[in-house]
Amino acid sequence: MYGWIWRKLPLGLPGKLTGSLLLATATFALLWYVVFPWAEPLLPFDDVQVTQDSGVPGGDPGVDGSAPAGDEHDLPYNTDQNNTPPPTPNR
Repeated sequence: MYGWIWRKLPLGLPGKLTGSLLLATATFALLWYVVFPWAEPLLPFDDVQVTQDSGVPGGDPGVDGSAPAGDEHDLPYNTDQNNTPPPTPNR
């Protein structure tokens, strides 16, 4: 197929290179603006289900309900803001 396209493009080597570039650009634009937006709702990539742990003891059979929620897994940084500085060590 590519050989047939190359033979059909006019104007020698410069025309063939320019035509190939235009065909590649047109193909990319057609895919990007027409085919991919049409196919996106049909694909399952955005079908993400994330659940929030309620922290209720006994809610998860693998969690010990005697310890207060969050004691074992406290994060050493703030999750409410981006790019918070790291905590300074106690001296």
